[in-house]
Amino acid sequence: MSPLIRLLASFIALMMAMGIGRFALTPQMPHLLSEGQIDLTGAGLIAAANYLGYFVGAVDSIFARSHQHVRGRLYGGLWLCVLLTLASYWANGFWPHLLLRFGTGVASAWVLVMITSLSQPLAIAAGRPRLGALIFAGPGLGILLTGLLALGSNLRGQSSATLWLIYGVVALLMLLAILAFLPKPTLAPAQATSAGNNGSIAHLCWIYFLYGLGYIIPATFLSQMASAQFKGAWQADLFWPCFGLAAALGVAVASLRRKDPHTTRHWLMATLWLQAAGVFACLLGNSWGLALGVLLCGAPFLACMQLVMARLREVAPHGYQRSTGLLTASFAIGQLSGPLLASVSSHFSGGLQPALVIAGVGLLLAGSVLINHSLPTQPMCTQMADGAAHRR
Repeated sequence: MSPLIRLLASFIALMMAMGIGRFALTPQMPHLLSEGQIDLTGAGLIAAANYLGYFVGAVDSIFARSHQHVRGRLYGGLWLCVLLTLASYWANGFWPHLLLRFGTGVASAWVLVMITSLSQPLAIAAGRPRLGALIFAGPGLGILLTGLLALGSNLRGQSSATLWLIYGVVALLMLLAILAFLPKPTLAPAQATSAGNNGSIAHLCWIYFLYGLGYIIPATFLSQMASAQFKGAWQADLFWPCFGLAAALGVAVASLRRKDPHTTRHWLMATLWLQAAGVFACLLGNSWGLALGVLLCGAPFLACMQLVMARLREVAPHGYQRSTGLLTASFAIGQLSGPLLASVSSHFSGGLQPALVIAGVGLLLAGSVLINHSLPTQPMCTQMADGAAHRR
C-alpha cells in the first residue's frame, strides 16, 4: 500500500484521537459549568485527570517492545477514544467526567506515541519527511472540527450531552474510514541509545515538561475565558476552532524550515517564546488579549511538538519509540501540573491570573534551556530511561 495513504491515515488518527478524544473537553467546559455539573475548581481537576491518564499512557508506551504490543496499544487507544467519548453522553457530574477523561488521556497517549513512532520512519523511508512533519497538524484540524461542531451545537441550543454524542459519532466514522490503512508495526531489533544520547533526551525532557506546564492552562481554559468575556454569546465559540486552525497552520510553516540541527533549535526556541507572549496576552482580560492568545499560543502549539520530535531524531535517532514515550511522559507531567495549578489559583484568588503568570514564565524558561545547555538534565527523564532499561 502507498506510504502516502498510510501517512494520511496517521494524520486522521491523530486528528480524531487528539482533537476529539483528548481536547473535546475544552469546548465542553463552559457548558459543563453553566449546567452546574462542575465548578471551576472541579474543571481543573477533571483536566488534571485527563493529563494524568496521558502520563500513564505515555509511560506504558515505553514498554511496548514487540509489534503485538504496538498494535494493541494503537488500535486499543483508537477504539477507547471513540467508546469513551460516546459514553460521555450518559455522564453527569464530577466523578463520571473525571474517570472518562482519565481514560481518554491514556488512550490518546497510546495513539500519539505509536503513530509518531510508526509514521516518522515511514515518511523518511518514502523520501517525504515533510509529510511526516505535517502529520502533527492533525490535532490542530481536530480541534478546529470540535470547535465548529460545538459552535453549531450551541447555536441550536443543544446540551453538553448531545455534543458528546456528536463527537463520538464523528470519531467512530473517522476510525472506520482509516482502520485498514494505518501503518503496520514491523519486527525491528531494539537499539539502545548511548549515554550521550540519553543526556540529550533528558535535555529535551526538561524543555517538554516546561512546555507542557506553560501551554496547557490557556489551551484548557481558553473557551471558558472567552465565554466569560463575551457573556456566553456565540462569538466565544469562535476562539477554540481558531486556535486549532492556527495550530495546523503553524505546523505547515514549521515544516518548511531548513533541515539542520541549529535551525531546529532556533525554531523551537522561537515557538516557546511566542507561546509565552500569548499566555501573557491572555492576562489583558479583554477580547484583544484573547485574540492575541489564540494567535500566539495556537500557531506555535503543535509546531513546538513537531520541532521537539524532529530534535529528538537529530540527537538520538535510535530507540525512537522509547524516546518518544519518555518525552510524552515528561510532557504529560507538565500538563498535569498545569490544571492543578489552575485549581489552586482559582481556589485562592478566584481566577486564573496567577496560574497564567507561572505558565508564561515556564515557557520563557523552556526557551532558555536551549541557550544554556549546562542546566541539569538528570533528575526526571534519565531516571525514567534507566528504569525502563532495567526492566528490559
